[in-house]
Amino acid sequence: MPTYIDQLNRSIEINPSPKRIVSLVPSITELLHFLGCDSEVVGITKFCEFPSQWRKEKTIVGGTKNLRIEEIEKLNPDLIIANKEENDKELVESLEKAFPVWVSDVKDYSDGLKMIESLSIILNKKSIGQQLITDIKIAKEALNIQSSGKMPTVAYVIWKDPIMVAGGDTFISSMITLTGASNVFTKQKRYPQISAETLLQAKPDYILLSSEPFPFKEKDFPLFENICPTAVIKLVDGTYFSWYGSRMLPAMQYFHNFREEITTDA
Repeated sequence: MPTYIDQLNRSIEINPSPKRIVSLVPSITELLHFLGCDSEVVGITKFCEFPSQWRKEKTIVGGTKNLRIEEIEKLNPDLIIANKEENDKELVESLEKAFPVWVSDVKDYSDGLKMIESLSIILNKKSIGQQLITDIKIAKEALNIQSSGKMPTVAYVIWKDPIMVAGGDTFISSMITLTGASNVFTKQKRYPQISAETLLQAKPDYILLSSEPFPFKEKDFPLFENICPTAVIKLVDGTYFSWYGSRMLPAMQYFHNFREEITTDA
């Protein structure tokens, strides 16, 4: 049986061309659809929104952190795809006792491309995966991000009460740089909880309110306008900043449009 290395640098034995796949990661579920794994995927989480038709066609195995182990066992998968950050460690370790579990760990743009490459090889979809990677690279180059000069600063907010932001060691922060902006909390780790005073002192040019995991709306603007009166508040589609995989391709156009907006604001 072939052995593959996951993004935790672990060796995993996986059947060639797996036929019964359970995806525990929404963004990777979307990638599997892009790669043409419609018949192979048998189980997904309740947060796997794309493709929408899979929510009716596949078995829902619970949430990303509240998995229904018994449902997964019934599916008898020959491959489970998980993520270090999104899935509960103990549940994943429990699954590993009976099934091959390939764990992704995507911290930046480069890790995202490596994940696509690795899974496309495992799934015998190498040509589709490589074309996707090429297209993403071309789209990224077309952004023509210049590092010279003053970059607009942003605070990327993922939660309201308490206020939580994306730190510098996240995939989100890596994506922020592709908009031509910089993360004011780049020295923070993961997703720190911050006070209103900390946000004020950071003096971001923009406060980006993400659509996920907290579903920010325009009604939330006053809270942040009161904290940072000089900052521009914007709603952003969180999937383009936090979903690695095939979503990285349309994300480049989204970032281009965002950069046009902040250039106009300036």
